[in-house]
Amino acid sequence: MPVSTTVPYTLTRLGVVMAPLDGDPLEAEGVLNPASGRDPDGVLYLLPRLVAAGNVSRVGLARVVVDDDGVPVGVAREGVVLEPDRAWERGAAHSGVEDPRITWIDALGLHVMTYVAYGPLGPRTALAVSDDLRTWRRLGPALFAYDDDLDVDLNLFHNKDTVFFPTPVTSPSGIESLAVLHRPMWDLGEIRPGQGVVLPRGVTDDRHSVWISYVPLASVRDDVVNLVHWREHRFLAGPEYPFEELKIGGGPAPLRVPEGWLLLHHGVTGVLASGIAQQQRVNYAAGALLLDADDPSVVLARTPEPLLAPETDDERSGIVPNVVFPTAIEEIGGVHYVFYGMADSKIGVARLDRTEHSPGT
Repeated sequence: MPVSTTVPYTLTRLGVVMAPLDGDPLEAEGVLNPASGRDPDGVLYLLPRLVAAGNVSRVGLARVVVDDDGVPVGVAREGVVLEPDRAWERGAAHSGVEDPRITWIDALGLHVMTYVAYGPLGPRTALAVSDDLRTWRRLGPALFAYDDDLDVDLNLFHNKDTVFFPTPVTSPSGIESLAVLHRPMWDLGEIRPGQGVVLPRGVTDDRHSVWISYVPLASVRDDVVNLVHWREHRFLAGPEYPFEELKIGGGPAPLRVPEGWLLLHHGVTGVLASGIAQQQRVNYAAGALLLDADDPSVVLARTPEPLLAPETDDERSGIVPNVVFPTAIEEIGGVHYVFYGMADSKIGVARLDRTEHSPGT
């Protein structure tokens, strides 16, 4: 089935909603890449990544402030909700709980947070759950069931950009499941020098790409800890167009739209430095994919050009220059707003609009 290049959505930047607070040591190296959600009273919050000196990250809580038209214009800080206080979140040279994504899953009655636990072996995906956005129960790192068809153990690899779909879907084996997107990184040399790149069977491109896995819903209802047990892993989408030449990764929780599932993602160009240090010669832009409503492992359409690319001073100058990194979508008064990291330093907001066009073939 051919993939359309028509995704009938646009992003319009509206400005900065959160910048580092002068004099706050927890924000000395930026506020960025927020998750989002509404508390039991319906109040909208961002859960930003707060970066202290030494690149140590925490997850904060900040109530969204809107103007008379309902447009987000700022935040009111309400503290920290997650810190790197577990051994598997603290490496010798780098530690943190980074880049949270939050999905409200009504079938569980819970907010599900995925985040990057930066521990002794580097970045790996971890999970936590909450019913109020303030108190989070850690479930631990994601655990990937072995799949003989892939002939690799996904537990060996660094993994980022992880987010759950909000409603159950049917897995490839026909089981009602929660679907989750993630981005494995195939260079084991970053963990153990000399090991090099190891690819799953049938994969020939080692660039970082979006994968999808599944968690049987019944098992999670039996015990929420089973949220960490992922299975039926599938490649979803890799770099294809010039603005994503180096790699792609998922963004906010997929949004159900008339055409299917809308997935905002980031695409990266430039020059990647070796290892896992902060990059300085890259360009991150935001694009979109449309996934099939019934089978989200099927890509229906994708943008050949970015919906939003670094253009403003706030997006082009910061801890990591030239970065637009979408991580949250929220509806306010019938309008969808996208919150995104700006140059790994601030948080911006853009309005998501649907055009009159529908995907073709």
